[in-house]
Amino acid sequence: MPIRLNLLAEAQATEDMRRRDPAKRVMWVAGLLIALMLVWSSYLFFKSMLANKELGAVQIQMNTHTNQYQSVQDNQKKAAEIKMKLGALRQLASSRLLNGTLLNALQQTAGEDVQLTHLKVDQIYVSVEGTKPVTNTSKALPPKLASVTEKIVVTLDGKDLSPSGDQYDKFKDALGSNPYFRGALGRTNGVTLKNLATVDPGKNFVQFTLECRYAEKTR
Repeated sequence: MPIRLNLLAEAQATEDMRRRDPAKRVMWVAGLLIALMLVWSSYLFFKSMLANKELGAVQIQMNTHTNQYQSVQDNQKKAAEIKMKLGALRQLASSRLLNGTLLNALQQTAGEDVQLTHLKVDQIYVSVEGTKPVTNTSKALPPKLASVTEKIVVTLDGKDLSPSGDQYDKFKDALGSNPYFRGALGRTNGVTLKNLATVDPGKNFVQFTLECRYAEKTR
């Protein structure tokens, strides 16, 4: 029976042991895990880039909406200011002094032997600027709107042609009881005698000056 000798048996055993070495398997597994981690990290990086891109788009939209919202607020403030000014103008137009109404009231209260020679109307408007709210103090102060105070004074010069020279006083009382003047002058103001002068007796009349101070109106 022939005898067979394997001269490479030792080398083959060594190679087989090297192949079965656990350290090599660990290295293979570690390399595979590292490759998987690299793939996963690349995926997360790509996903974060997409998320950042979407975030940038959302921020642009938010900024656009913020600018639009601020523009809407500014327009609302301007509209409210215009509306307030229009309301003030309507109020001023509805309550302004009408010379025709004044002359009609004077015609209705014409006194006997009293002749008006001069009519003067003084209209003065005192404006007060508004103030902004103060918040940098211990006590916050609210804003104050601008206002205008209207002051109207009607001056009447006339002649009392009566023989007794006392009709001017009756005319003054008639003006004070007239509905128009009673409503316009208010409770505290009235018709006052500002001047009374007796001229040359040969002319037979007395000169007088009456003042009608209207109630002040602040708008």
